[in-house]
Amino acid sequence: MSEVQRKKYSDQEKNQIFDGEFMPHIDSMYNFGYRLTFDEDDAKDLVQDTYLKAYRFINSFEQGTNAKAWLFRILKNSFINDYRKKSKQPAIVDYQEVETYYNSDHVDYGITSDLRVDSVKDMLGDEISNALNSLAVDFRTVIILCDLEGFTYEEMAKILDIPIGTVRSRLHRARNLLKEKLRSYAQNMGYKTDEEE
Repeated sequence: MSEVQRKKYSDQEKNQIFDGEFMPHIDSMYNFGYRLTFDEDDAKDLVQDTYLKAYRFINSFEQGTNAKAWLFRILKNSFINDYRKKSKQPAIVDYQEVETYYNSDHVDYGITSDLRVDSVKDMLGDEISNALNSLAVDFRTVIILCDLEGFTYEEMAKILDIPIGTVRSRLHRARNLLKEKLRSYAQNMGYKTDEEE
């Protein structure tokens, strides 16, 4: 349907579409947002931004089509836009606040973290999640969309706005990278790997 032919929904229809077709996907939207940002608050902000944009541009949504894919595309584009914006900004640290905190009488040095302990602590568990999170965003995104969210190649191509051949090759490369990262973990867990056969 072209832009000219799109139906303008009434307020009641907008609310029905929003509640009936968009809201059931909020959990998978949050999971996708969290996998992209690695931060609960940023993921919640991203989902909120996605739903605001979805409601704002609801007239460009064709009722009865794949609402989940439409929402994922909005979320992915919002993430990319925010990422570009943040990557161009320098990191901001309020040194006055840090100094004031450490010079106060109420500081509890027991709650300040030892980076060596924190870095080793996460290495002991959830190797699969760590391996997935270590992939570049493009590779991590295709793994999440395909293997965790169950989108088809065609849906992924629409969400990511790339050709289907690129989806397939990126997914193949992402799976190979993930396989390499998890090879030693698999061997330690007793699985046979390509090297052993």
